[in-house]
Formats: sequence, structure tokens, C-alpha cells
Amino acid sequence: MTDYHINIFYSEEDGGYIADIPDLEHCSAFGETPEEALAEVEKAKAAWLESARETGRPIPPPRYRPVIYQVAR
Repeated sequence: MTDYHINIFYSEEDGGYIADIPDLEHCSAFGETPEEALAEVEKAKAAWLESARETGRPIPPPRYRPVIYQVAR
């Protein structure tokens, strides 16, 4: 795996799409469409990684794999 997995799902409560990156704690974004949520979470990822580098926090390697990819071969 060369990059972080991104989940995108519709939230009835929020009335739009949520995108999150499970490997990066609290890294998520909202969009009115799946494409908008993806674009916003890419911005959030860049900010998360920049902040971690600036403050010396460890950057976790990409590890999260949904179960479907773990059983499909």
C-alpha cells in the first residue's frame, strides 16, 4: 500500500458525505457530494501531515485495509 485508505459514506444526520482516513486520527471532512468530500479530505490529509512534521509528531504508515480487501485475492 502506498497511500492512506479513505472511507466515504453518506451521513443522514449531517445531510452529506463524510470522508475519513482511519490511519490519521481525527482526519475527516464533509462534502455535499462524494467528490467534494474526497477533495476536502485530501486537503485535511495535507494539513494533518504538515502539522505532524512541524510539531515532530510521528506519522503512521498506511496500514488500514477494509476487510473486503483482506479476504479478496
